[in-house]
Amino acid sequence: MPATPEPPAASVVVIGYNDAAHVTDAVRSAFAQGPAVRQVVAVDDGSTDRSPQLLARLAAGEPRLSVVRRAANSGGCGSPRNDGLAAVTSPYVMFLDSDDVLPAGAVAALLAAAARTGAEVTAGRCVRRELPSGREHPWQPDLYAAHALVAHPSRRPRLVHDTLCVNKLYRTGFLHEHGIRFPEGPVRYEDFVFTARVLAAAPRIALVPETVYVWQVRRAAGRLSLSLDRADIGNWRARTRACALAHDILLDAGHQELARAARAKFLDHDLRMYAREPALRDASYRRAWWAHTRAHLERFEAADFEADPAAPGPLLARVVLASPQPRDLGRLRELAARPARLCPPYARTPDGTPVWSADLPRVTLTALLTRPVRLLPLAVDAELRPRARGARLRLRLHELYGRVARAEPTEVTTEWRSRADGPPVQRRTAALTPAADGTWSAVAPVDLDELGGPGAGTWDLRLRVRFADGTHRDLSAHAVPGAGRLRRRALPSARHGLLLVHPYATHAGALALRVAPGVRGAVPVIGARLRRLLHWRRSDRGGDYRR
Repeated sequence: MPATPEPPAASVVVIGYNDAAHVTDAVRSAFAQGPAVRQVVAVDDGSTDRSPQLLARLAAGEPRLSVVRRAANSGGCGSPRNDGLAAVTSPYVMFLDSDDVLPAGAVAALLAAAARTGAEVTAGRCVRRELPSGREHPWQPDLYAAHALVAHPSRRPRLVHDTLCVNKLYRTGFLHEHGIRFPEGPVRYEDFVFTARVLAAAPRIALVPETVYVWQVRRAAGRLSLSLDRADIGNWRARTRACALAHDILLDAGHQELARAARAKFLDHDLRMYAREPALRDASYRRAWWAHTRAHLERFEAADFEADPAAPGPLLARVVLASPQPRDLGRLRELAARPARLCPPYARTPDGTPVWSADLPRVTLTALLTRPVRLLPLAVDAELRPRARGARLRLRLHELYGRVARAEPTEVTTEWRSRADGPPVQRRTAALTPAADGTWSAVAPVDLDELGGPGAGTWDLRLRVRFADGTHRDLSAHAVPGAGRLRRRALPSARHGLLLVHPYATHAGALALRVAPGVRGAVPVIGARLRRLLHWRRSDRGGDYRR
């Protein structure tokens, strides 16, 4: 009888550096995939902690595990991944970082799709898990809503937005045939370059809706990840360098549409993410960020900004290009938020053309006059003044070149969403009343006792503004600073005895609220805040392998 062919199997390459606290869990999550994983290659990148001993102990009891130890740390993730790829013996390979895990059945789901479609690359859903809360956020959920086979990457340009290498199963032979490797040495954002090289080789790509990777984000860790640690301008320079290289790889391979999509992704994602930083940094950082960003954007073509000139990313880029010096940093931070907020002033030229500001008339905003209301960067100011006898949330919706008045706002619905991933609470609807200054105002009650109950912690404010024709716009609200509006208060509470309440502005300038019940509940909230401030102000953090 002919021999029964072996089912397809994969190797998992696990990389780590000084991560003894987590590397064992990562490797075991690969073992837990069962027969779908034939081999685990653990590459220790010159660790000086207990990682080598832990890996050696695991290898002694698990024949599927082989350990590669680098004599010195490479300073990045590319070199250890390349070492692991060189040691792979299975027809498929997947990458795993030492501080993340593979969920049950992940590799089997990817292998099944690869076998069914013959795809060279099979990709699945990744979730970002915030620790210690456990709150999960899907990464690029629109790409992984359903099973699909993409015959050529150019047929799904959105693929350039998924720059992760870890939520994908690669046919090992495909990578070797095209000489696809990671950048060597101390290179940040090596995923961007590797992904561009993969797409440039024009593989068939199978997409599956199953969760195949858990990206664990530890913001309170002793060492922040390479991408979370943005206190130094070097992080932004490294990211723009990787984005530029990815674009050039795609363009040189003849994939103009993918290269254009890569620049659109930079404007909508990377630039908006990092445009929040200058307002929070010192003058030296601001000057360096502005000069470097202008130099990077000057490589772009006019068409890169014209596809959707009213979108937040292109508008933000046009402001940076139009001014040689940093300016309007707080306003740009609000524009970079999600959803975007374009805060006053709303200037016009003498002929009535909407512009960014009177002294920057080159940046026109005429595209806002025809943009759908549901996509407008509407600005709502929010002020919450906690009081023992009840709190009131005061809202003010700004006009935007006549678009709001024409749409006729009627009411606003408020709700508070817990950072602990609980259900939204306190949904309130209030009428929007026009004011003499051309704005619309509303007042909604806030039950602080309820927010201080089960699930107490940090709450984000979300708004839905409704218009006369039935359309709506979902928003966050600009936190109004000054006059003691954003300060901590200890309030008596009939339900909890004491409430510690702190309205504050998020990194993106939106209003959020911390609530802790009683003295016992207040202590961990204060402690967590102090730890965040400590990590935020450190400039000499070590690097690790978290993106």
